[in-house]
Amino acid sequence: MKAPFSSYLQALKPGLRQLIALLRRDYDYVSALATDSRGLTVSISQRARSVSSETMTTERGVVLRLWKEGQYREYALDDFDPTAPEKAAEEIRAALEKQQALLDALGVAPYDTPALPDEEQTLFVEKETRQLPEEADVKALVEKLTALSDRGMTLSEHMLDCALRAQSTHISKLFLTEKRDLAQSYVYSEGSLSAILSRDGNTQFSYDSVSGLCGPELFEQLEGKLERVVRVGEELLDAGRIEPGEYEVITSPEVTGLIAHEAFGHGVEMDMFVKNRALGAAYLGKRVGSDLVTMHEGALCAEDVTSFAFDDEGTLAGDVTEIKDGILQTGICDALSALRLGTAPTGNGKRENFAHKAYTRMTNTIFDSGDDTLEDMIASISHGYLLEGMESGMEDPKHWGIQCIIKLGREIKDGRLTGRIVAPIIMTGYVPELLGSISMRSSDREVFGAGGCGKGYKEWVKVADGGPYLKTKARLG
Repeated sequence: MKAPFSSYLQALKPGLRQLIALLRRDYDYVSALATDSRGLTVSISQRARSVSSETMTTERGVVLRLWKEGQYREYALDDFDPTAPEKAAEEIRAALEKQQALLDALGVAPYDTPALPDEEQTLFVEKETRQLPEEADVKALVEKLTALSDRGMTLSEHMLDCALRAQSTHISKLFLTEKRDLAQSYVYSEGSLSAILSRDGNTQFSYDSVSGLCGPELFEQLEGKLERVVRVGEELLDAGRIEPGEYEVITSPEVTGLIAHEAFGHGVEMDMFVKNRALGAAYLGKRVGSDLVTMHEGALCAEDVTSFAFDDEGTLAGDVTEIKDGILQTGICDALSALRLGTAPTGNGKRENFAHKAYTRMTNTIFDSGDDTLEDMIASISHGYLLEGMESGMEDPKHWGIQCIIKLGREIKDGRLTGRIVAPIIMTGYVPELLGSISMRSSDREVFGAGGCGKGYKEWVKVADGGPYLKTKARLG
């Protein structure tokens, strides 16, 4: 079935068109982004159950972007009345005049930016889904997840809790200017399963997740994750500590995605180029990895939680080759930063919600696959680790340092897994050195989207990342 476009936004559309026309009398460019996103969240553990209609991306509202004499202004409305566009226009004019008076009093100099182009364009997209979150059988889903939690408790004598979380969001967005009319509707879902185990005062946490551009039918996949999550939790109870040093490592697709996100996600967000806060700007056209490193970024390079048709500035989605054969080709860019840098936007302008500013943000960030096998990669290592499970990551875009916290490492000696587990692991390094050491890559790949990403400490949005197994060298501790 098609994910139906919001009837609420359809009802707003005539009034928004009138509002844009009214504001165009005073401003040379006016756009409106209207959003209506509905969701479902079910959380189950042995201690609590909860059901909510909110997720990270549920919202309803309108944001106007206006340009005049080199300056952009924005104004958000959560209660736009389509029968009274004149009232909204008056409210917006008054608020922006007051804002300008304050800026003048403070002596704030404007950042002169050209007007965005406004070319004729029409798009209407309703993506396929099997189910809608607003039509899900919530009672049946609660019962299913509760049964999985109860079953998980029987799989190990060391279990403290088995928790599951299922989220699904139906997103509808409308982007209008004087000449443009873009609409999209799609559903994405994500689920996670975690086990908490304890033995002799040692408590460990194990998890796995699923995500996709689909409806609540995705949650059927959680059952297949249960036994492995508990088994890994038991392995962690016996894990030792790693001897700090540089090792040959194999990164699982999840860890590969973490590297992609931290190394060449934030580091090539070009709004940071405008402020001279990213070292990536100095490496365009230069080598940043081995010949085996090719990486894509964009809503079209994979199908997952952030695979939209257009971004929050009305730029159509793309598939950007950031790195090709080890050479940094380009970064990713929102529309206003692109104007300031004299380049083209890449479809990466995203807002946390309609009341937040648009920034350059990642969508799908993916390493390309190769033609090696995991077995051959393991056989090639004299002493190193197979790294599995992503916990968190951090990058310094200005100096290109990277830090990744990884769930566990499986020791490899003389080309074989020894069965020894070490955990947790902190992987650190200088991005070009880490990527420059990549010497093998598997033929398969996976994409992970059950989480979010902040810009600094705030502005949370959905992202996805992944790739194949990679063999490289890294500093572990």
